[in-house]
Amino acid sequence: MKISILTLFPEMFNIFNHSIIGRAKENNILSIEPINIRDYTENKHKKVDDYPYGGGAGMVMSAQPVVSAIKALKEVNNGKVIFLGPRGVTFNQSLAKKLSKEDNLIFVCGHYEGIDERAYKYFDMEISLGDFVLTGGEMACIPIVDSIARLIPGVLGKEESFQEESFYEGLLEYPQYTRPETFEDEKVPEVLLSGHHENIRKWRRKMSLDITKKRRPDLFKEVTLTKEDIKLLKKE
Repeated sequence: MKISILTLFPEMFNIFNHSIIGRAKENNILSIEPINIRDYTENKHKKVDDYPYGGGAGMVMSAQPVVSAIKALKEVNNGKVIFLGPRGVTFNQSLAKKLSKEDNLIFVCGHYEGIDERAYKYFDMEISLGDFVLTGGEMACIPIVDSIARLIPGVLGKEESFQEESFYEGLLEYPQYTRPETFEDEKVPEVLLSGHHENIRKWRRKMSLDITKKRRPDLFKEVTLTKEDIKLLKKE
């Protein structure tokens, strides 16, 4: 997948040069290219913002550099253009899976107090990270791109690495343990030491169901329970 990111702060995306995503880039599984919007402004002072018509606090991103950057980028990247802003759909794992199947994506990071409304017609989608305020779209773009990238085949070492994670099937993940067997007088559950794979699977499923029901009832009510799930939930 090729991901292009239009931003005023391309250096913020150096984070993707490290760890799992960094290795995927080195192995040519994934391309992440930050592009400076300032390079496309027609303002001689490289300004990309201005005062809002009608007055108000703060500055607004100008349409021209954003639109020019999108037009130029479209010549080499035909992916969906996604603006990161508060009006968008709230990002979740389901959307991450959907976007991970694309060959190309273009993200546009807003900044200041907003963006000139006339730029919106160049966006295919708007995504919000949640109902809270960030200093810029870059802060939302990083976790969104990371969430999408790790679902691309080959990025993680084993496919099951993400198939059993929180939210992959709409449930929170089961508890995890590692050595030592006893820590501060608390022992690892016996079933995990049994070597009985079917019992371990059932225990993990029950824990995921119980934890989701208790901590995220909003997620739990969307889960389609199997006959086995119903039996597991009844067990103490």
